[in-house]
Amino acid sequence: MNEIARDPQLLKGILPTLVLAALTRHESYGYELVTRLQDAGLTEIAPGTVYPVLARLERDGDLEARLVASPSGPARKYYSPTPAGRTRLAEGTLAWDALARVVQTMTSATDPTTDGDDR
Repeated sequence: MNEIARDPQLLKGILPTLVLAALTRHESYGYELVTRLQDAGLTEIAPGTVYPVLARLERDGDLEARLVASPSGPARKYYSPTPAGRTRLAEGTLAWDALARVVQTMTSATDPTTDGDDR
């Protein structure tokens, strides 16, 4: 099965919302979150992309973190959304849905057999 190439800028814009959505379902530590995002279909996502988002969301008060001892190495930092993070998720979801509707409207109205000149 061939995957459609994704524009990295689209992913960059929606990644904080996706991270908050995933963590709302189940708290995770960084690498586990990366794996969950990959399993959800974001196969190209890398830890180096997710960790800065986690740090920014925590710094902005949208995530809280707690350290949990790990039997196989250093303690892991588990993340979960704060009430502000849940609000940000709701707002981000609404914004994405509105944008997706505009994109759908614009792209479904386009006839790929024409040059776009409606005159």
